[in-house]
Amino acid sequence: MTQRGRDGKNKEELSDTVEKKVARRLKARRARQRGVWFGMGMFGLVGWTVAIYTILGVALGTWIDRRWPSDYSWTLMLLLLGLGAGIVNAWKWVKKEMEPADEEKDNG
Repeated sequence: MTQRGRDGKNKEELSDTVEKKVARRLKARRARQRGVWFGMGMFGLVGWTVAIYTILGVALGTWIDRRWPSDYSWTLMLLLLGLGAGIVNAWKWVKKEMEPADEEKDNG
């Protein structure tokens, strides 16, 4: 025999309702934490990721051009390769960071 509360709901239904409300509040708190500063941090991280890969490509290309001169500019080729690698790496990182938010939207 199930016990009923004042509003006529049994304990299981009440428990489910409370769990949903708690989950909703926790989700709202997490969403608030990703504010302007999170966006600025993400912007900075993406920028540095692209810049570091690009600089490494230029440094390696310059070193190769000085050691083994050729008709082709290794500096330019590795600059473009470093830029591409930095963009891909930043894109993957941002996509990974945004997955929990996408899952919450789907579940909500």
